[in-house]
Amino acid sequence: MKIKATQKNRKVVVELDRKDTATISAGTARPAHSLFKLKQILVPVDFSECSKKALRYAVPFAKEFEATITLISVVYVPYHGSDFEGINLPLLEAEMRETATKQIEALAGTEIPAEVPRRTLIRVGRPFHEITEAAAELETDLIILATHGRTGLKHMLLGSTAENVMRHAKCPVLIVREQEHEFI
Repeated sequence: MKIKATQKNRKVVVELDRKDTATISAGTARPAHSLFKLKQILVPVDFSECSKKALRYAVPFAKEFEATITLISVVYVPYHGSDFEGINLPLLEAEMRETATKQIEALAGTEIPAEVPRRTLIRVGRPFHEITEAAAELETDLIILATHGRTGLKHMLLGSTAENVMRHAKCPVLIVREQEHEFI
C-alpha cells in the first residue's frame, strides 16, 4: 500500500495492490451500489478447450454478482437434401442431443462450483440463432462466448458463431479468445 499527498487540493491518494485489496475487502460487505447488475449469464459451449475457457471466465462473474450460469449447447444437423441419403437424420439428431446432454451435465458438474446457481440447456438449430434466442428468452444480462479466431478462408467458409452472436444479441457479449492472456 502506498499513500501519497497530492499537491493540488491537499488530498491523499491511496494506491492498493492485490494483497491490500484482499485484506481490506475480506471483512467488509459488498458495496450496496454496483454499476452492473448481472443475474443471468449465458455461456455457449461446444466442449472445446476454448469454450471451457469462456466458462472459466463466467464463474468469477457469477460468484461476484450472485448470478446464475446457464450453459447452452446447440446441436446442428444441416439438412441439405441429397447429401444425407440413407441416413436417418431424426435418429442422428436425437443421438447428438443425448450426447450433448451428457457432456453438458458433466461439464457443469466439474467446472461450476456448487455455490454458483446453474442450469443447462440443449437447443437444436443454427448455433448463433439458438444462442441469441435463448438469451432473449432467459433475459440474459451477459453472454460469455469463446471464439476460435479463425481467419481467412476458414472464416469465410465456416463463418463465426461468435461474430453473429455479437451482432444479433440484445445484451452485452464478452468474447474470449483462444490465445489471449488470462485476466482472472
